[in-house]
This record gives sequence, C-alpha cells and structure tokens, in this order.
Amino acid sequence: MTAVEDRGPDPAASILPAQDGRDLGLVFTVAVLSFLACIAVIAALAADRAAQGWARQLSDSATIQVRPLGGETGPEAAARAAEAVAGVKGVAEARAMDRKSAEALLEPWLGKGNIPADLPLPQLVTVDLTPDHPASVADLNRALAAAHVSAAVDDHSRWMADVRTSGNVVRLSAAIACLLIATAAGSVVAFATRQGLAARRDVVEVLHLCGAEDQFVARLFQMRFAALATRASAYGALAAAAVGAILRLTGGTDGFSPALPIAWTDLLACLAAPALGAVVAALSARSVAMAILREQV
Repeated sequence: MTAVEDRGPDPAASILPAQDGRDLGLVFTVAVLSFLACIAVIAALAADRAAQGWARQLSDSATIQVRPLGGETGPEAAARAAEAVAGVKGVAEARAMDRKSAEALLEPWLGKGNIPADLPLPQLVTVDLTPDHPASVADLNRALAAAHVSAAVDDHSRWMADVRTSGNVVRLSAAIACLLIATAAGSVVAFATRQGLAARRDVVEVLHLCGAEDQFVARLFQMRFAALATRASAYGALAAAAVGAILRLTGGTDGFSPALPIAWTDLLACLAAPALGAVVAALSARSVAMAILREQV
C-alpha cells in the first residue's frame, strides 16, 4: 500500500471535500431523473395490471349477435339464443341484452338521449364463460345450430390480441424510458467527474507524485458520486412514491382510474432507485476518471 493510501480518508477529503456547492445542481438533476424513472415504472405496472384485467374479462366472456328469423321478433330470437347456449358446458350464464342495455353501449358515442326510439339495434346475447374450462366458439355454434338460431359468435380473441399488444408496448416503452433516463444520469455524472478532475488537477498530480495509482484516485470519485447519486435518487424516489400514494388515495378502489389502477405494491418499485442510481453513478464516474487519468500519463 502506498504512503498516500496509508493516510486513510484524508486524501479523499483533500481532493473531494464533503461539501461542495457545485453539487447542488447535480443532486437536483439526478433527483429529477430518479423521479421520472420511478413514475414511469409505477405507470407501467399499473397499465400492465389494467391490460391483464381487461384480457381476463375478455377471455371469460363472449358475445352473440342474433339475426331474427321470419316470424319472430329480435327479443324473441335473442331469448332463444340465450336459452340454447345456457346449457352448454363451460357457460356460466347467458343473458339476452335488452334495448336499454344496448342503448347504454352507444351513449358514449352518440350521447345520452340522442338515440331515436325507432333506431334498429343489434340483438345481442352476453355469455359469461367459466374461467377454468370455457366453452369454445364451436361449442356455442353447435348449440345455436341445434336450436335453429341464426347468429354470429364473437369470442373477443381479436380484442384480446390488441390488449396484449398494448400491454407489451407499455412494458417496452417503460423499459426504454428507464434506459434513457439511466443513460442521462450516467452522462451527468460523467460530466461532473470530468469537471471535478479538471478543477483538482494539481492535487491529482501531487497524489501521483506521492505514489497514488490511478485506481486509487478513480475510486475517490467513484465513491463520492455513488454516495451523491444514492442520496439524490432517494429524494426522487420519495417524491415519486408520494405522487403515487396521492393518486392511489384519490382513485378509490380503482387506484386513480380503471385505465391506470395503481396499487400500493407498485410503490415498492421506488425502493430500487437509490441502489440503481449508485451503480450507474459509480460505473460512470470510475470509467470517466480512469479514461482521463490514463490520458494524463
């Protein structure tokens, strides 16, 4: 061990003082980046939960559009269709949708009270399937054919594919956002390391003359910025957790909204921010410090 290293923490204190007003900007920047990363992860977890819930609802149901035959009304045909599929194995319940329920489906697009009374609406039957062993489209079609009901069965498979695709896009977008944020944090730390070495170049040269190796000097910057990033990331994570908690409390049972059902467990993702921030800062500071020190040799 060199003479400089035997002096313990004194070299670190001389080259990198514990308090530096120039660190405030770095702390703020890393804290903001940590906040954005945590918010992105919380939103991704909530959106993924919503997508999975929608996929489960779609997979546990089916819709039958009934075409009335000659001599019968639409409600009568829908009632026959519901009765035909109600006894199929894998069907929990089948209900003929009345006109009021059908109008409620159109209100978000046409507005409440804007649907004419004589507007023809499709005759629909909603089918709840058993989660463990749901009935297939072929089973439902056979039951309808046996009852001489003209109908088309929709098992929502197309919608489920869209929901799963959306969930994958959300997860990928969150991962890319976190990667970009980590890269930005590393770049900020790298810039701060470069500036720190430039500001204390004379001290670094003296340490080299006293026998200190590049690894020792680089380790000083690594430890300093890792500690700083840990503190700054904790600030950002705490702020993100507070925002997530507010959204969870104001959202009631849905956790902000059905489209973004934030759960209390989602906030636990913020716990990883300080450790990840320390790792990114340590790697960035050490790599930049070693590159600069080698250039000075």
